[in-house]
Amino acid sequence: MMKTKNNSYIGIFDSGVGGLTLLPALESLLPNEKFLYISDDAFAPYGKKDKNEIINRCKIVTKNLINKGCKLIIVACNTATTNAIDILRNDFPIPFIGIEPAIKPAALESKTKVIGVLATKGTLSSSLFAKTSATITKDVQVIEQVGEGLVELIETGSLNSPDLTKLLESYINPMLDQNIDTLVLGCTHYPFLISKLKNMLPENVKIIDSADAVAKQTLKVLLNNNLECLNTEKGSVEFISSSKKSSLYNFLSNETLVTVLNSDLS
Repeated sequence: MMKTKNNSYIGIFDSGVGGLTLLPALESLLPNEKFLYISDDAFAPYGKKDKNEIINRCKIVTKNLINKGCKLIIVACNTATTNAIDILRNDFPIPFIGIEPAIKPAALESKTKVIGVLATKGTLSSSLFAKTSATITKDVQVIEQVGEGLVELIETGSLNSPDLTKLLESYINPMLDQNIDTLVLGCTHYPFLISKLKNMLPENVKIIDSADAVAKQTLKVLLNNNLECLNTEKGSVEFISSSKKSSLYNFLSNETLVTVLNSDLS
């Protein structure tokens, strides 16, 4: 007889569409798992909120995912991870996977020993990011850049807009002037910009995001906790938003159902 919990959802949440960039890697490595994705559009973006508000929203979303039977939760937002994941792990009895800017892998990859980190203000100002950075800054120079306004433009689906290109160039060019050879995408929204970034960056600059690492860590945690799916059929993804004007509609096919709940997700 199959364990009921094993065949429950893996929860994923973000303030918007950023977590969608993790799904290809997760579905590839975990093809039989069911995913439940919450886009907290009513409170997007998290990167501009203060720490207490971020923690409060993360708790509300987490409670909803647990009430729907999730066996594990991926906090698919760098800002939410850096500000709230320790509290979530302390307050709730299921495993959590967080998202941190991949500065350690970038430091190992870098030949110039100068790495760029493009992230939100909420991530770069967090104590968790400072702690991680402190472990590598003896040997590597970390050029931090707040991607002010990028998330909002991405959420509209306007990935090819001149305004987005101009804004992105204003963040990237100063880092290139400082001789970076790796660029860490410290927000799950930013992988939507990879094709644009490749046109801006020299060939020697490597782009690093967290999707594959998150998928591998999710598999590891599932196995360690005996929570891996026991079904053999193909898995699925379901979507929930806290706003009728969800940014998910800009990225999902017209046939994809998005369940809309009110802002407290009830």
